[in-house]
Order: sequence, then C-alpha cells, then structure tokens
Amino acid sequence: MRKRKPKVRLIAPDPRYGDQIVTQFVNNLMLQGKKSTALSVFYDAMDIVKEKTGEEEHETFKKALNNVMPQVEVRSRRIGGATFQIPTEIRAKRKMSIGMKWLINFARQRSGKGFAEKLSAEIIAASKGEGAAVKRKEDTHRMAESNRAFAHFRI
Repeated sequence: MRKRKPKVRLIAPDPRYGDQIVTQFVNNLMLQGKKSTALSVFYDAMDIVKEKTGEEEHETFKKALNNVMPQVEVRSRRIGGATFQIPTEIRAKRKMSIGMKWLINFARQRSGKGFAEKLSAEIIAASKGEGAAVKRKEDTHRMAESNRAFAHFRI
C-alpha cells in the first residue's frame, strides 16, 4: 500500500487548440510512444470533422466527449458468497479517461480507410448522440439502473 498519494502530473496544452483535454486524448491515442504521429492523426481527424459538419471542430470534439462520458458504473463486490453488481458514481477524472478510451477503441473498430477518417466519423456520431461509444455509455447506465437495488452495499 502507498504511503502517500502520487503527485498529479501537469499536462502541457496542445499546440493548435491550447487545450489539456486534447493532449490527454492524444496521449491515449498514441501507440508505441509516437506522439507526433498521434497528434497529426488527431489534427487530420479534426480537419475532416470541420469539413463534414461545417461547425467548429473543437466544440464538436468537446460535445462528443461529453456525450460519451458515463456518470455511473457498476462494480463487482462479493458479499457473503454472492457477487453483486453495485452501481457507483464515477469521479471526474475517471469519467474523462473512460470516455476518451471508449471513443478511441470504438473508432479503431469502425470500418473505413485510415484512422483519421474512422476517428472523425466516431466523433461526429458521438456529438450527435449516436455511435458505438454512446451506446456503451447507455448500456452502462442501464446496467447501473437495473442494479439500483444493491446501491446500499456501496462503501
């Protein structure tokens, strides 16, 4: 067990939008430490989003991320020989990271040519409240709702 909490690392804002959330998203997107490649893929996706929607791409990205972030999740807890799915609130940082990871994973699973194209399609769908990432959020909320009876087991 830790003696003390680790220091929170500061994330530098990204060059184009000056936003730390974008940098965190790019860090999650990055494979094998290739940050410049991840940045260029993200910016290409943003350009495609602007081209397709005609709206401000950064706002579309933020809206998509908000539509994907879950509010509650279920956690397994063993109580007296039975395992219960207990719905719990999620803290803000975890909400953000889960939402980002869902967006990226479901963009990777999409069909299309090039990852920038896939990512832009997933961002546009999520900003409209559609897409696989939003469906995952709704499924998570539905599961938490159906297990609401076990909420009193929460620690």
